[in-house]
Amino acid sequence: MVTVCVTDASGTFGRALVHRLLLGGYVVHAAVNNPDELKRYEVQSRDNKRLRVFLSDPLDYHTIIDALRGCSALFYSFVPPADCSTYDELMSELEIRAAHNVLEACAQTDTIDKVIFTSSATAVVWENNRHHHSDNVLNERNWSDVNFCRKYKYWHGVSKTMAEKTAWALAMDRGVNMVSINTGLVMSQDLTIKDPYLLGAKEMFKDGVFVTVDLQFLVDAHICVFQDPSSYGRYLCFNHIISTSSDILKLATMLLPSSASSPDMMDGDNSVHRQRISNAKLNKLMMNFDTNRTTTEVIPLIGLSA
Repeated sequence: MVTVCVTDASGTFGRALVHRLLLGGYVVHAAVNNPDELKRYEVQSRDNKRLRVFLSDPLDYHTIIDALRGCSALFYSFVPPADCSTYDELMSELEIRAAHNVLEACAQTDTIDKVIFTSSATAVVWENNRHHHSDNVLNERNWSDVNFCRKYKYWHGVSKTMAEKTAWALAMDRGVNMVSINTGLVMSQDLTIKDPYLLGAKEMFKDGVFVTVDLQFLVDAHICVFQDPSSYGRYLCFNHIISTSSDILKLATMLLPSSASSPDMMDGDNSVHRQRISNAKLNKLMMNFDTNRTTTEVIPLIGLSA
């Protein structure tokens, strides 16, 4: 059986990914940095022998090595420490260090064939002189301007951009086969108005780059990218764009159900903002992806006809 590692498996996305991988027949090393989550997974592992649980700190290289031992792939996403949940300059430093440690551990683990690195669309969308490039459509070749993000204190963009660049630099230097997934705002049940992705939402909305992704679609994208040997580079991952006042009101109702007032980002704006970001690369890869297919099947030519 194929063995994979998911770290950090304690977030909403991590838990959903572990669940899908187990359903697909994988042996899963669920690595968490939260003692409460560790206990929850330990209870679950009693009924599923293919689930193995590890207490792993992304800032502790040796605990990452332990979780990776015997795995052929790593699904990595950063979950902020419980005692440091606010995105700021310190969080950026932590996320960069974590990315470096994880990629170094993968480089030192002979069995690792592929790393799926979860990043964010905020590592793509923040351009300097945004209004001078209003006709440009952003894609995986674009990177956020870190100095611009620092200027306006878009720390989520700083963290995701610098951490992903750190991971890519190490992956290329050490010969690690890595693919990154740059996700939009994840529409999960625990989404709140305090999500750091939402800082700058007004500007993203007006620029036509405010994108969201359903949790299930995000899980599917990760499994598809993992399974497909032709996957490479970065993939923007979203399945909805917030481009109208109606979209904004729906999101505001979900985030602030007790508020009947229009959100500030609208400012009386009833226009439709042209989409300026493309997920065509991922859509092409997932064209023939079957979400119900047994995930341990070998799929050497996914997306191509026989």
